[in-house]
Amino acid sequence: MYVQVILSQGELTAMLLGDIDHHTAREMRKEIDALIEKHHPTLLRLDYSAVQFMDSSGIGLIMGRYRLMRLIGGTVLVCNVPPHLKRLIDLSGIGSLGVLEYKGKEALK
Repeated sequence: MYVQVILSQGELTAMLLGDIDHHTAREMRKEIDALIEKHHPTLLRLDYSAVQFMDSSGIGLIMGRYRLMRLIGGTVLVCNVPPHLKRLIDLSGIGSLGVLEYKGKEALK
C-alpha cells in the first residue's frame, strides 16, 4: 500500500507513503484517481510528509491530479512537503499553480 486516504466532508486527503518513483507513482495514481472519480471531492490534499524519496514521477503525480481535479471543478493542495523534497518541487514550477502549502519558516524560504 502506497497511499492512505481519508474522505471527509467532500475533501479527499491522500497520505503518500515511502518512495515515489515510476512504479509506485502508477499505483498511487490508480488508487487516487478511482476515488476522485467515485466521490468527486471538492479538494484533494496530497500529503507528502511520509515520502522519503521522489523523482520526476512525483511531479507527474501532482500535475495529473491537478488536471483531473480541475476537470471536475475541484482543487489540489500539496502539503507537508519535507525539506529534502521542497527544492525538487520548487524547481518544477508547480508553485506557480498555487497548490503548495508551506507553514511557518518554510513559507519564507
